[in-house]
Amino acid sequence: MIANYHTHTDRCRHAVGADEEYVKKAIERGLQILGFSDHTPQYFPGDYYSTMRMFPEELSGYCDTVRKLKADYAGQLQIHLGVEAEYYPLTFQEMLLRLQDAGVEYMILGQHWIGNEFDAPYSGTATEEQDLKQYCDQVIAAMETGKFTYFAHPDIIGFIGDGKVYEQHIRRLCRASIDTRTPLEINFLGLAAGRRYPNEAFWQIAAEEGCQVVFGIDAHEPEAMVDLRPEELAKGIAQRCGITVLPTVPFKQL
Repeated sequence: MIANYHTHTDRCRHAVGADEEYVKKAIERGLQILGFSDHTPQYFPGDYYSTMRMFPEELSGYCDTVRKLKADYAGQLQIHLGVEAEYYPLTFQEMLLRLQDAGVEYMILGQHWIGNEFDAPYSGTATEEQDLKQYCDQVIAAMETGKFTYFAHPDIIGFIGDGKVYEQHIRRLCRASIDTRTPLEINFLGLAAGRRYPNEAFWQIAAEEGCQVVFGIDAHEPEAMVDLRPEELAKGIAQRCGITVLPTVPFKQL
C-alpha cells in the first residue's frame, strides 16, 4: 500500500490525535501519498448542527494546517487536502461552493445517512427494501455528479431481508460505479473494529461487475496508520473475490 486518501482529524469529534502525528505515522508505514479527508462541514438551514463532522467555522483552519504539513514534509510524503462528504441534495451545491472556495483538492463519498440528515435521518441496518433502495438511489445520484474521487465504505448499509433484493440494488450501485468511473473502497476501520462492513457479499458482486477498488485506512487515530492487520484482512477479501486493487486514484475536480 503506497497511498491512503482516507484520514480524519479530531475536528470531527470522533477522531483523536494531532494532525502531524498522522503524517509521522504515515511515513513510518512507508506511505508515499497521504490524503487528509476529514468529515466536511455541511451547511444546513436553521440552527441544526451535526456533531459528527467539523463545524463550518473550522474549515479554514483545517485547510491551513494541511497545507502547512504539505509544505513541511515535502520530499518525505506527498500530502493532499480532501474531505469526506455525504451527498445531501438540499445542501450539496452550497457545500461544493464552500469547498471550492477553500481550495479543497478532492472529495470522497461517505454516505452515513439518507435524505438530508436533519429532515430524514437514517443510519444503520435496513429492514425494508425501501430504505436500501433509497440509499442506493442517493449514492448513485452522488456518483453521477462527477465530483467524488471514490466511494468510501459503500457497503456500510446492512440489510435484513431477501438476499436477492440486496443483490438487485447493490448491482445497480456497482454498475453506477463503473459508469461514473468511481472506485469503491474496502475500508480498514470496519475490519479493525469488527463492524458489519466490509461485507464480502457486497465485494463478490462488485468483483462480478468489474468495479474498480481502492483500499482506505479510514484513520481516526494515528496508530491506525501503522496497524497492518486490516490491510492483510482486506487483501484476503480482494483475493477471495478476485479483485485487483488500485494503488492510487486520480482526483476528480470539484
